[in-house]
Amino acid sequence: MELTERLSFDDGDRQDLYEYVEQHGTVREDAARRALNMDPTAFGHHVTVLQRDGYVRRVDGKITVAYGEEETREYSADGVDYMIRQAGQEDLSGLVDVIRRVAGDGSYIEAETVADVIESEEVVLRHNQLGSRLFFVAVVDDDVVGWVHLDLPEASKLSHTAVLTVGLLSEYRGKGIGERLLERGEEWAGEQGFEKLYNSVPSTNEHAIAFLEAHGWETEAVRSDHYRIEDEYVDEVMMAKRLD
Repeated sequence: MELTERLSFDDGDRQDLYEYVEQHGTVREDAARRALNMDPTAFGHHVTVLQRDGYVRRVDGKITVAYGEEETREYSADGVDYMIRQAGQEDLSGLVDVIRRVAGDGSYIEAETVADVIESEEVVLRHNQLGSRLFFVAVVDDDVVGWVHLDLPEASKLSHTAVLTVGLLSEYRGKGIGERLLERGEEWAGEQGFEKLYNSVPSTNEHAIAFLEAHGWETEAVRSDHYRIEDEYVDEVMMAKRLD
């Protein structure tokens, strides 16, 4: 199932089951059945139909949402071998840790919010009636070192846009990894038909602003004194990029 696919259910119990799995990331079949108070036969039927329709997968007594998987790409730069791949539920703790390390000084509020949300929900990928989200991660020796995140609204009037965040641990900068992450996110969004990407950063994050500008992003607006960081008011720079 693609993250841009419209969800459609012809049975209320089946929808409840999908939404339960989607909210929890990966669930044990017996725990989901008990939580939803479903008859075992009906529960098995609903799982089978959702699996047939490409909404869920069953693996070793567990159910997970069947997100379409993107290709893994391998690179080497300045003696560092790394890959960029779609993030999964197993990347939750590493992803939160990296985002917090990159944004921990208050230089990237939007990314901090992303970390707060996925840590609170304990779910990496989402696809529901309100919106969807996707991450690609840069990985070195099985450790997440960077990310690009896309937040995809379901509202029809906003469905041509997406919000992007991107970041990389400082010790891996200068090797082209951040550029490849950004390009991967932009490429995916373009392939899915999105027309415009947005990203907002505090005006004090000159490195991020310069990085985005170097890759074709432009400042669309500035909200004065939008943030308060360590008792100082800081402008928000709202940046965007149109995808050809």
